[in-house]
Amino acid sequence: MADKLKIGYLGLNDAAPIIMAKELGIYSNFDLDVHLVRQNSWSTLRDRLHMGDIHAAHMLAPMPLASSLGLGCDSTDIFTPLVLSLNGNAITLSTTLLDEIKICNELDEVSLPLDASLLNNVISRRQSQNKDKLRLAHVFPFSCHYYQLLDWLKRGGINHHDIDFHVLPPRDMHFNLNNHIIDGYCVGGPWNAQAVRQGTGVTVATSCDIWGDAAEKVLGIHYDTYSSQPDVFQRLINALLEACDWLDTPAHRFDASVVLASSDYLNAPLDAVCPSLMGICLTQLGATSRDLPNYNIFGNRNNKLNIPNVVDAHTFATYMYSQHYIEALPSEQYLSHIYRSDLISKIALDLD
Repeated sequence: MADKLKIGYLGLNDAAPIIMAKELGIYSNFDLDVHLVRQNSWSTLRDRLHMGDIHAAHMLAPMPLASSLGLGCDSTDIFTPLVLSLNGNAITLSTTLLDEIKICNELDEVSLPLDASLLNNVISRRQSQNKDKLRLAHVFPFSCHYYQLLDWLKRGGINHHDIDFHVLPPRDMHFNLNNHIIDGYCVGGPWNAQAVRQGTGVTVATSCDIWGDAAEKVLGIHYDTYSSQPDVFQRLINALLEACDWLDTPAHRFDASVVLASSDYLNAPLDAVCPSLMGICLTQLGATSRDLPNYNIFGNRNNKLNIPNVVDAHTFATYMYSQHYIEALPSEQYLSHIYRSDLISKIALDLD
């Protein structure tokens, strides 16, 4: 009898390994009976994993560290044995804000990726007219989205105190943009392409432009849950690695897009789901798209990108420290306890 597992995920393109492992029968091949549970927000997903209501989760790469440190929650022993994806995020601004950028900088057009320094004149103008700050949204306080947004602004010489930051669930981003509640956001696909398709947003930069090939989503597991049945979770890791292999083949990406777009999973238009998975960044309605082959990377058995990296963990900790969430940087030993590089078997990675 197959071992039962409940895995939580958010409706995003980079949930593809978790979803396709089910649709392709990979879980069954590893004697696993997996039930997928879609959540709307990262905080809800985190809480259900902490409580043991789900056995594993599709998580933001900094989240296991935040959970372990008790940032925004009770300290909980969450770890990751597997990177599910790299890249995948983008910054989308409203078409109204883009027009404001052009006016304030006396430009007919802007080049992409957009230099954030062009926002300086917008900020100055709004301040002189006693208008509200720019309102930019991200998905979670401890996320690559927030850190990439901060880096993008910093490179443009913009003080983050001049921005009003909001935290919203991914699928709520384009609604808030369309209704002028926010001026822009950083989120994963398909919710950037969705705003472009609707003619209300312009995708001005991607995580490839800001960081490049950084771990984005990981598999999160509670140590107590793992310890009770380590063999089951080793099979889960191997199943997900096989799904990542399958997604590494470009010819499979359209098929994955069709599955993800369905009401069973993302419940989103195919023409919004497909582009980033096919290495295309939609920019603005009617404008030329950008070719970004690495927009979504899922890794494979040979390139070792699925192995959690303590260097990435240190990067996340540094942002938490700079934002005064922690008083000191954790030791490498502590980070290695959370970002486990040793649980992906040599057989699974063809390293023998």
